[in-house]
Amino acid sequence: MAMPYPFTSLLLLLVVPLSWAANQSSLPLGSLPAVRTLPLLQALQTRAPGSPGWQVGPASGQPLHYMLNLYRRAADREGRPRRSRSLGTNTVRLVQASSHGGQPWAGRWYLQALTYRLEGQPEAEHLLRATVVYLPSLSLAHGRLLCTLELVAASEAPRVLLSPTAHPRHGWAEVDITPYLVLANSSVESLALRHVCVRAGRAGGHDAPVAPSHPFLLLYLNDTQAGLAPPAAEPHRHRRDTGTLAHDLPNYLQEQGGQKSDCSLRPFPVSFAQLGWDHWIIAPHRYNPRYCKGTCPHLLRYDYHAPNHAVVQSFVHRLVDASVPQPSCVPYRYSPISVLMIERNGGILYKEYENMIAESCTCR
Repeated sequence: MAMPYPFTSLLLLLVVPLSWAANQSSLPLGSLPAVRTLPLLQALQTRAPGSPGWQVGPASGQPLHYMLNLYRRAADREGRPRRSRSLGTNTVRLVQASSHGGQPWAGRWYLQALTYRLEGQPEAEHLLRATVVYLPSLSLAHGRLLCTLELVAASEAPRVLLSPTAHPRHGWAEVDITPYLVLANSSVESLALRHVCVRAGRAGGHDAPVAPSHPFLLLYLNDTQAGLAPPAAEPHRHRRDTGTLAHDLPNYLQEQGGQKSDCSLRPFPVSFAQLGWDHWIIAPHRYNPRYCKGTCPHLLRYDYHAPNHAVVQSFVHRLVDASVPQPSCVPYRYSPISVLMIERNGGILYKEYENMIAESCTCR
């Protein structure tokens, strides 16, 4: 007998009734022992706030707004990555800047030194691309604040003026700095920039000094542990050999395929608020891995994508030996899920986890 996949086995072992879980407004993780076995929750638990002194407040500000827009372009409301996404990777990390004190304003000029800490990146995450995102223009009451970025070299070399690589999207400009991080010495621990702005406006106009938002660093990474989720394109399929084999079995198709099976996908939504994780998981709001349940039909139709072994096993059960078990209803195809979360250091992480949502069922 074909045994269910581990993913399905974990789901079928869940002992918390859905009707009971839905009536709980806020459940601590410890009160849902069975839910903790879900593969996605096991992966996320390693990133959950664990140290006593770490408290994550509500996420806000322009970096969060930017990452939410990135998430909505890359995934749907259920967290499934869109086929049209153009990230080219499975992980995007937003790194916040730390500023060096002092008074940045000097007349019409704003000068602020910024440092981005890069140490502590997991070895499994390989850098593909790095960009700095900033607002090149900010509206003021009597004019505009025009900004640019300078790369501060470690030596006494002159500063490098950075230019946007594309036209700003929704006011944001993005500068590719990959060549400055991917060097012969790969152990780059920090990136130093200078944020330079100037007030431009009508003569006689006066605006109170307004500190622009700090630029933030985006690291496009390939996480080799999670695996890069490929576009969910259905490959071209010829007629499967299960149908050919079934036609060759004597009297096997006498039922004309009219019997319907209840082997199908069933929902199992888990709310991150129920787990107490909604303060650091930004999107999606819930995880619905789904599972397969039901009786496999006597006639394994083409749309079940069942292997020949399952066809033979069903035939033997019906016509030869009833002690041979019928094929099992198990997931056939999975899709990844995209998660947007706050990290321990205050950064924001977009990550795709493979094979986390059951999309169809089969009989094996």
